[in-house]
Amino acid sequence: MALRKALGYSEGDLMRSDCKPCSRLMRQTAGIFTVGGAFGFWVLCRLHYGPRITVPRSLRWAACGAVSTSSATALLVRLFSPECEPQNIAAYDIKR
Repeated sequence: MALRKALGYSEGDLMRSDCKPCSRLMRQTAGIFTVGGAFGFWVLCRLHYGPRITVPRSLRWAACGAVSTSSATALLVRLFSPECEPQNIAAYDIKR
């Protein structure tokens, strides 16, 4: 699914064996951006509603921010990271 080959950024080489596999890289990136997205959207909610803010509304905004940013960054990692090229996934990702 990586777009690097289609865009001409990939030469098809295998990565080094001590690099992080694609699945772990996507999981860690999504985890980090979950927290950042929740905090960022909570701030946007506070700015948008001002004194009319309610707890359920701010939690809803934070949840939407967490889901949207984590899924978007995981997709971008999957599309543009060299670890997520098909030959590296076949060689280094652990099958469950």
